[in-house]
Amino acid sequence: MRKRALQPHISFLVVVACALCLLVPAFGQNPTLTLSKQPDAPPDPKQKPIITKTQLVLIPTTVTDPYRRLVTGLEKENFSLYEDGIEQEITKFSSEDVPVSIGIVFDMSGSMSDKVNKARQSAIQFLRTANPQDEFLLVSFNERAELTSRFTSSVEDLQTRMMYTVARGRTALLDAVYLGLSQMRSAHNAKKALLIISDGGDNHSRYSESDVRNFVKESDVQTYAMGIFDAPGYQKSDEEREGPGLLSEMCDLTGGRVFQVNNLDELPDIATKIGMELRNQYVLGYTPSNKTTDGRWRKIKVKVHPPRGLPPLTVYSRTGYFGPDH
Repeated sequence: MRKRALQPHISFLVVVACALCLLVPAFGQNPTLTLSKQPDAPPDPKQKPIITKTQLVLIPTTVTDPYRRLVTGLEKENFSLYEDGIEQEITKFSSEDVPVSIGIVFDMSGSMSDKVNKARQSAIQFLRTANPQDEFLLVSFNERAELTSRFTSSVEDLQTRMMYTVARGRTALLDAVYLGLSQMRSAHNAKKALLIISDGGDNHSRYSESDVRNFVKESDVQTYAMGIFDAPGYQKSDEEREGPGLLSEMCDLTGGRVFQVNNLDELPDIATKIGMELRNQYVLGYTPSNKTTDGRWRKIKVKVHPPRGLPPLTVYSRTGYFGPDH
């Protein structure tokens, strides 16, 4: 989509607002709304998205318009950030594309047997959005989770490994997510994300939902999911019915999102959309005013204030972190 210069003139903003109202959302078409901006210095690559034992806390943040398209080009002044209801001063701000370490959690259980080919295509499409400095790992799962590939920058190697897997058996989704998050500790890049490709059901995990929920909260990994759910009329098991909620909860905690797949043909476009989102995020940094070292969960709320003349915007960010305990 063509970049629109952000000017203080009211008449121009009215034109921008009108143009936005005429846009029709569609996968693969006009996926990003861009506002012009001056380049900011990239974040220090040694910093992690969430740091609990030092003063600086960094929060990756995504902004979308009413058509769920990405909005780029906003400035620090367009955001406010709160910890436990108390506004914090945003001292670091960046919107530059930086290398990402990404874990792909790929469902190879029997319930995916009629969806696995499209799912593979979507994973490959996602890998094609990679930057040369990105690295990937692959966790495959059915009744057990397996580390199929440790971190690698070779997209070709991952594609090959995906092609020689067969969908069968039960579903240990929670174990796979736990394994993926564990492996993310060896990531070389500060920015980290987990992509789950699954129909969302779980019926064979050793780890409980509570175990994984707590691990997700402790990690500094944004979680995304492509939820390949069956049609409403399909007779679902209890696990399948709970699948969408399970994926949504894990993603919401980290500032990621679930992209529900209604048509398998949409998968490659959704994969591209997630890849673009990871490339077009803001990073907000602040030094907490709360200096206590109690190790408690601290709630984070990011608000976005659109420039005059733009429609209401939606912000996605991590919901909190555990403060330092000593």
